[in-house]
Amino acid sequence: MSILILAEHDNASIKGATLNTVAAAKEIGGDITVLVAGEGCSAAADSAAKIDGVSKVLVADNAAYGHQLAENVSLLIAELGKDYGYILAPATTTGKNTLPRAAALLDVAQISEIISVESADTFKRPIYAGNVIATVQTSDAIKVITVRATAFDAVAAEGGSATVEAVASAHDAGNSSYVREEVAKSDRPELTAAGIVVSGGRGMQNGDNFAMLYSLADKLGAAVGASRAAVDAGFVPNDMQVGQTGKIVAPGLYIAVGISGAIQHLAGMKDSKVIVAINKDEDAPIFQVADYGLVADLFDAVPELDSSL
Repeated sequence: MSILILAEHDNASIKGATLNTVAAAKEIGGDITVLVAGEGCSAAADSAAKIDGVSKVLVADNAAYGHQLAENVSLLIAELGKDYGYILAPATTTGKNTLPRAAALLDVAQISEIISVESADTFKRPIYAGNVIATVQTSDAIKVITVRATAFDAVAAEGGSATVEAVASAHDAGNSSYVREEVAKSDRPELTAAGIVVSGGRGMQNGDNFAMLYSLADKLGAAVGASRAAVDAGFVPNDMQVGQTGKIVAPGLYIAVGISGAIQHLAGMKDSKVIVAINKDEDAPIFQVADYGLVADLFDAVPELDSSL
């Protein structure tokens, strides 16, 4: 069966989540085509062609796709997707926004955030904040699927030699428009791609106290995240939230500071390879998933850890 993957990109390069999605596609089996929809995106298309396992790259280079508006891109996917047995995308903000629209246009169901491929028509996905793993089987002729990137090891970004083909179709739904974007810039790694993540919760007490986590993260080369409680309290911006309604991360090391371990948060980080928890409440649920736990006041423990590095 043939597989179409919507690439996650910034018009200049391919995002890492696409490599994880290709890995899921390889487990399904079949010829893999990557769709790069954007404006001035030839560099991203060239990068996609080098991905291991990809046989073809479709490039839709048009102003209508310049900001990858879901309303426009979904129309393109619905047009192209009729020739494929599977349509995949990373379960990122972009993928979650675009693929359900394409599924509706194709009149098929979507299977969201798969974490494993059991067979050509059967997949596993987490439900109830990851407390239950559902096995889902579909008989749809076209299977529309988002992939939880943290569940699949990324394929190599180099080594492939796919053909690149231009797509002339330009769809403008006319019901949405790009206004502006406000991008948070940081010298630290991107939260979803970082090998180490340091996160703070309500126990940080206020936003100013996150400075100690920034200092620790800089020494570790880590990204900084936060629990929903910390975000809702206004300590840090929403884009730092880790959890079911935030970002899903699975770094090699996750350090949870002042985080109690609500189910909502655990759903976003419990697949981390090593989890370290610092909390003064020895009964905090976070210790149930932690590989290493320190029952201590974070305002004593974090500065001591920082000074030791």
